[in-house]
Amino acid sequence: MLQQTQVSRVVLRYGEFLERFPTLDALARARPARVMEAWSGLGYYARAKNLHRLARTVAAAGAPATLPDDAAALRSLPGVGPYTAGAVASFAYEQREALVDTNVARVVRRVVAPGLDASDGADGRTIWAVARALLPRTGRATYVHNQAMMELGALICTARVRHCGRCPVRRVCATYEADRP
Repeated sequence: MLQQTQVSRVVLRYGEFLERFPTLDALARARPARVMEAWSGLGYYARAKNLHRLARTVAAAGAPATLPDDAAALRSLPGVGPYTAGAVASFAYEQREALVDTNVARVVRRVVAPGLDASDGADGRTIWAVARALLPRTGRATYVHNQAMMELGALICTARVRHCGRCPVRRVCATYEADRP
């Protein structure tokens, strides 16, 4: 729900959605029209359709429906790309998986590789490779690391303003070092 939708809009709908569909099995059994109705107001309706297809896919494998804990298996599900697969594997299953959203890509670029362009395919793959290389050795530590990277990009190393004076990684940051007089 949070992909390209403001938190303030999702907060109002998330609880209602979970009340209607408390499990993947419940979501899988729902009619498509009911799922779309529950999603109304959030936009990007392909996400609701993919979520419904995903629920049906995992429910078909047997009850109770659960998401796989492996990022590769997650990526095979409808609507699940590298970021979502990494997020679910890392946050739900404490697997050692990278996730790169806009904020993480910005942090990686500024700290490690300022010359990279996240919108360029090859540079984007390099950013993912760097994000994987920066991961701690264990899944539990990866969970915290991934949260920290997302928060660093959202709150300190923002798109419009770099708050380098408050940044915990400025001592190793290539952009900060390059900008110092």
